[in-house]
This record gives sequence, structure tokens and C-alpha cells, in this order.
Amino acid sequence: MHTRTHKTGTKRLRLKELAAHLDLSITTVSRALAGYSDVSEETRRRVREAADAFGYVPNQVGRMLVSGRSNFVGMLLPIHPHELVDPYLADFLAGLAGGLTQRGRDLFLATVPAGQDDLAVLQRVVESRRADAVVLYRLTCEDPRVAFLIERGVPFVAHGRTLAGTDAYSWLDTDGEGAFHDLGRRLIALGHRRFAMLAPTKDFTYAFLRRRGFERALAEAGLPQPDVLTVPLGDAAAMARAAAQLINRDPRPTAIVGLKDQLALAVLDEARREGISVPQALTVVGFDDTPVAAYADPPLTTFSQNIAEGAAMIAAMVVERLEKGEAGIAGHLVEPRFVPRASHGPAPAGAT
Repeated sequence: MHTRTHKTGTKRLRLKELAAHLDLSITTVSRALAGYSDVSEETRRRVREAADAFGYVPNQVGRMLVSGRSNFVGMLLPIHPHELVDPYLADFLAGLAGGLTQRGRDLFLATVPAGQDDLAVLQRVVESRRADAVVLYRLTCEDPRVAFLIERGVPFVAHGRTLAGTDAYSWLDTDGEGAFHDLGRRLIALGHRRFAMLAPTKDFTYAFLRRRGFERALAEAGLPQPDVLTVPLGDAAAMARAAAQLINRDPRPTAIVGLKDQLALAVLDEARREGISVPQALTVVGFDDTPVAAYADPPLTTFSQNIAEGAAMIAAMVVERLEKGEAGIAGHLVEPRFVPRASHGPAPAGAT
């Protein structure tokens, strides 16, 4: 085997020299650095360690010209002024970026400023060929981005599903419908009969399915459907107003369900401002198990879907879709875990 000593300040090592040092072909080293699964994990590890030791940095422009790939995976990132930072999104991005990096890819974020159409931004990303594949974040019930990418033949993985068929694309989703059906039955068993719900204004599929699961549980028990208010996610003032409206209904609901943690946390904040004891006078439940949920006052009962782990799984699905083509298309439905904390309990005495 050839040996070579790296010295700081010397001319940067070329791919050919790195391959010679490892006694591997240039093609094998290049594919190992790109994270291709047809190169063994042991070889990929050897190549990465040698590249790090010698300070080798791949020439991305040259690699793209030769392979026709950028090794970037794109994702749209909507930007709305004055909105609260979504802790779910932060965990999701960390898991996705980390999973892609482990597989020799990088995450490319295309921002969608307020007032711009995300489909138009997605079209620019596709036409510029800046990304080899796309991750679609939070699908709506009839998301036009799905049809666009399928028509263009662009590999992608969806975080969520549309209500139409899902056979033509890869997706990962959480069974929110099943979780909220179980939640409805759980709260009914605790004596609750008056329910309200805080939901996002936008027609996200996850919101539709979670609401449908909860409403099905109430219908099966012969109970009235929940009083539902919708609100723009991230708009703190709007969420506080909606929470106050629900809390001050006459008669007051005994349980308010937020379809996301940030909505449930807005209800907790408003209940505390109005001196309403949770869970003695009001049960509040969310979904996501974002980090702040455990530190709320009281700690929020919610559902965990292992945000970062799910995003890392999406990263693996993207790479598989790229490497296997249409044979790599797969769908995964993940079971969330109920996280009972201190914000839920039996219905107040005398509540009917």
C-alpha cells in the first residue's frame, strides 16, 4: 500500500492521490465519499477517516459535472414575519440534516418568504437542478407539490400524506388519526363530555386526520362533536385569542385538545392567566412532545413521534429513492407514543 504524510500548508490532496493512498480505485473512493450503499460501510469509514486526516475536500463542481448530481437534497422553508419559532421544525431539520450528512448528502433550504407561492419556489429549485431530490414538509390534503414532482419525475419523500393515493411516492407519517381516536376514548373514560379543539387554519393532512380520529371516538360514544376553532400556526396573539374564546364558552369545555403542542400550550397559558386550574377544572392535551412541553406549567400531556428520529428516517428514504429509483418508493406509518403528564385528568365533579 502506498503511504503519504500530510503536512499543513502543502498542496491540497487530489482524489487520485487519496485513492492511491488507500489502494482503492478512484471510482470506489468517490462513491464512498458520496455515501453510496454499494460501497461497504467499512470501506466508507476508511475513506472518510483518510479524507479527514489528509484534509481532503471534494470538488463539488467537478463531482456535479461528472455525475450530474449535486449531492444536495432540497426542502422548502416558509418564512413568516412575527411568527413564533416552531420547535418541531427545529428538531426535524436537525434530524434530517444529520441523517443526510451520514450518507454523504447535504441539506439545501429554499426559503419561501411571506406572500410567495411555495409551488413557484419549488419549481425554481427543480429547474435550477440545485437539488437531486426533495423533502416535502407538512403536506396538505390535496398538495399540488406532490403532483408537480411526480409529473417532473423528481425523486422526493413526503413528510405526511395527501388524502389521495400514495403509491406513486415515498412518504413517512405518524398515525395521528389512531392516536386521537384513542385519546377521545381515554378522555371519555375519564368522564369528559364537553370537548373543544384548537386546530391550524391551513388544511394540513395531519390536522384533518387527527380531527377525524377524535370525532370518530365521540360519535361512537354518542357524544356531541367538539367545538373547533382554527388559527394560523405561530401567530401568538391569534392563538391566545382563540384559546380565550374556548375557555370562556358557557358552559366551558372540560377538555381542550390542541392538534399541535404549540396550540395546547397557548391554552395552558390562557388558563393560567384566567386562574383556571389545570387539570382540576380543565384538561389540556397536545401532540408532538416538543421539548418545551415537559417544562410547561403544568407539564403538558401529549404524544411523542420522535421528531429527529423520524426525520433521520426520511433522510435514509431519500437516499434509497435516489439509488434505487422507483424501486425505492416506500411508505411508512409510525405509531406515536402517549406521554401522560400533569395537564389531563378526570372531568370536574358535576360536569355533564
